[in-house]
Amino acid sequence: MKKNAIISLADSNYFPLLEELIESIKSFKESNDIAICILDAGLTKEQKEKLSKNVDEIKLAKWDIEVPENKIKGREWLKSQVSRAFLPNYFPSYDKYLWIDCDAWVNDWKAIEIYFKACDDGKLGITQTIGPGYKITSRVNWIIGKLAIIKSQNFKHAVKSNISYAKARKLAFAPHINIGVFSLEKNSTSWNSWQKNLEQTLKGGDIFGSEQLAMNMSVYIDNIETEFLPLNCNWITSNLLPKFDEENSTFVEPYLPNYKIGIMHLAAGIWKDKKDMRLNKEITIDIKTLDGKTVSKSLRFNN
Repeated sequence: MKKNAIISLADSNYFPLLEELIESIKSFKESNDIAICILDAGLTKEQKEKLSKNVDEIKLAKWDIEVPENKIKGREWLKSQVSRAFLPNYFPSYDKYLWIDCDAWVNDWKAIEIYFKACDDGKLGITQTIGPGYKITSRVNWIIGKLAIIKSQNFKHAVKSNISYAKARKLAFAPHINIGVFSLEKNSTSWNSWQKNLEQTLKGGDIFGSEQLAMNMSVYIDNIETEFLPLNCNWITSNLLPKFDEENSTFVEPYLPNYKIGIMHLAAGIWKDKKDMRLNKEITIDIKTLDGKTVSKSLRFNN
């Protein structure tokens, strides 16, 4: 019986990315001991039949918290913004869960091991979107004297979701947390905190981003115990492009000591000529190599 599970979600449009994520996981022999579970947010019958040969479980994603239809507008894929906070309800037979967004893929198995270790004793294993060279998501525009305008992703989303100003200010300059990759034990009390905050953010704000704001509230306001992991465990390419190590044929961090990327995450997309690499595998971009050359590469798995 497999004790730990890697979980993702996709609709029919993102099915090719989901296939690549699964292929990247299965490229490591260590994956034989890990279950792969999928939440279906709009896959076709044919896609599910194909998927069933390569994964352990497929469950239909639900609206685990009631959301008004005027907010959904037929976008069933938005279930991902709710269902991942209820993973133990969908897949109760596992001890630990590692969520990986379907627009990410595994480049180094060490990252998987780190995530499963990070969530020991009920802790949350996750990365912050802050580090050398990363885009800053919070900043201040000074107007005059002590008067300034705060520009913060967390603050903006909190205010829009009718979170109190006291809590919004607490979130304003906290390093933003991306929940595209995270780990939690089944019995962690952090699920309760996250679900409670998600009910609040869904009630007042947009669906998209609600669960990420809720998790930021759990970490920085509820102070759930958290193991913050290195950036290479969830490398967000839209924040900073990696470099390519030609000798070892792998992607690495762009700054010394050029650690190998663990999980490559194409969150927010990589755009060229108004086309998103996530939806077009033929798109390539210029990437620096470790020896100073420039090569044209896709950031998709095995491409």
